[in-house]
Amino acid sequence: MNLKLQLTIAFIISVFSLIGFSFMAFTISAHEYLKFDREVISFVQGLESPLLTTIMKFFTSIGSTASLIILSLFILFFLYKVLKHRLELVLFCVVMVGSPLLNLMVKLFFQRARPDLHRLIDIGGYSFPSGHAMNAFSLYGILTFLLWRHITARWGRILLILFSTMMILSIGISRIYLGVHYPSDIIAGYFAGGFWIAVSIWFFQKHQERRKNKDI
Repeated sequence: MNLKLQLTIAFIISVFSLIGFSFMAFTISAHEYLKFDREVISFVQGLESPLLTTIMKFFTSIGSTASLIILSLFILFFLYKVLKHRLELVLFCVVMVGSPLLNLMVKLFFQRARPDLHRLIDIGGYSFPSGHAMNAFSLYGILTFLLWRHITARWGRILLILFSTMMILSIGISRIYLGVHYPSDIIAGYFAGGFWIAVSIWFFQKHQERRKNKDI
């Protein structure tokens, strides 16, 4: 896939994600509680069981800040030592450092209170958009982008997509199950994460294109 096509795809994804997030933001601003949120929460929490609660707590712990830092350090080491990446390390760091900072700023802007329906864990802070969902999308999204070119087998790429999708969805759903986020928080977090990744990749690929043109 050439650089111009990658730039176009990144731009389209960023616009789509921004529109999606804007729609969610407008919706929750107009209505503090959405019928959609209540119905999804009712369904997800209706599945409650001791085993499922343990599983959901595991996935939510994987999406915590401490876990993300550990995973990010491991990935940085892997990219540098095994795949010999250099410039990609900067892209990864920008995405993973910028994601929680952007999430914090947006949360402070909207200041949406967390749901208080049936919480299984105690947590403070604002609810919209979900930091776990946004950071998970950012981590596994950028990881997929960086590893894709090194996996030539079709089955390997399919496994990469399935793994990343499973982790992103599981972390997001765990926050709904545990009663600390509305579904709209999770969806907005995904859109915000998608926007941030796409914008970061666009600038990264633009830089690559300029370097390539200089070498010609």
